[in-house]
Amino acid sequence: MKEVVVVFSDEAAPAALAPEAGEPLLTDVLNAFNVALEPVLQDVGAPDLIERPRTEAEQALSRYFRTEIDDGNADALAARLQALPQVESAYVKPEVENPIAPFDLAAKVAAPMAPAGIIPDFVPQQGYLGVAPGGIDANAAWSQPGGDGAGVAIVDVEGGWCFTHIDLPTVGNGGCRAGTPYPQLSWRNHGTAVLGEIVGATNSFGVTGIAPAAPFAGVSHNGLGSAKAIQTAASLLAAGDIILLEMHRPGPRFNYASRADQRGFIAVEWWPDDFLAIQLAAEKGIIVVEAAGNGAEDLDDIFYDAAGSGFPATWKNPFRGAADSGAIIVGAGAPPSGTFGPDRSRLDFSNFGSRVDCQGWGREVVSTGYGDLYAGTGEDEWFTSTFSGTSSASPIVTGVVACLQGVARARGRPLTPNAVRAHLRTTGSPQTASALAPFTQNIGTRPDLAALLPLV
Repeated sequence: MKEVVVVFSDEAAPAALAPEAGEPLLTDVLNAFNVALEPVLQDVGAPDLIERPRTEAEQALSRYFRTEIDDGNADALAARLQALPQVESAYVKPEVENPIAPFDLAAKVAAPMAPAGIIPDFVPQQGYLGVAPGGIDANAAWSQPGGDGAGVAIVDVEGGWCFTHIDLPTVGNGGCRAGTPYPQLSWRNHGTAVLGEIVGATNSFGVTGIAPAAPFAGVSHNGLGSAKAIQTAASLLAAGDIILLEMHRPGPRFNYASRADQRGFIAVEWWPDDFLAIQLAAEKGIIVVEAAGNGAEDLDDIFYDAAGSGFPATWKNPFRGAADSGAIIVGAGAPPSGTFGPDRSRLDFSNFGSRVDCQGWGREVVSTGYGDLYAGTGEDEWFTSTFSGTSSASPIVTGVVACLQGVARARGRPLTPNAVRAHLRTTGSPQTASALAPFTQNIGTRPDLAALLPLV
């Protein structure tokens, strides 16, 4: 299924969706394809939404509607809608996918089943928790009030999870709050690995998350679409909390084709409705962490200045500074082992460019899920040592932000999204170069909590 997004010419035009408004042309098109439109805009949790004037982002998004349709009819539906007099534009969005490193799923080999009750302690293998430059120095935050992420709520927007995993906390575990999780194991493994990096429970076995005391929940984009899922996540949070966007999608480089090598996949904010949804969350004071994507793309390429087919005339390329969503965009860097190149160098699949704010480990991440490191007696006891991609990099940054915000709140100085992004850009362990990835291919620094904490 693909999303078709319709942008009406003004805020009054969507009223034509109501049968009593008598707009047969629109009704005929929708009936011909057996679809219905729903508004993309929803209340993002601001209690004064009625009393205050709408922001520019809200005004813009109020003209956006969406539907889902099978792949074979998506382009035809968009073209028919585009021809209607009350429609400014209509475009097709490829399905979002998990930004795990290309081909990495095929490389995972399940560990042998093990007897119950003997799960090893994998914390010594979580090098990303360690001191800089190899890690993010989680201990520097854990020694401070609020430094374990307590009270900083996180919503992970992606496809599915195993919230019952033995090494995820039960306190503060909100489960899936909206959308319908995909039933496939690949989606559950991915989401479970993401959560293990951030909120893995503090105990004597398994992994420990970077921000283990942070309350967390998921919102699945299945059935909601990515922009509405982002807004739904925002409605669950308060200023200073965090949304993690674990998604990327095929971009225009290869005509939006889904490819096994993920070439040309890009961050979701390139699409207008996703950009506006992220911008709305940031306006509310919510910190949005977004995967840069695994397309090996230079996001500074002027190629991305060209609007996608059916994009509204107001669209501007967010990758080159023409528009700012307010999100923190995360690239994937090599881990310290040297197996995938010099520590902190850009991994070959990671997107890069001036808009990328910082990096996390994009290979060799130990976390919950998959079962290639330890299989236990079933899925609730699976662990991995090979989580990867901007998928694994973005949770590392999310955990850092939760720790930093927890300390800032404890000190009575909560941080804004812009302040967090600025601190991440101006501190940290510098990116290195490799033979295939020079310094000019920017993915930013690896966060260092010891350097960040004095700034709050």
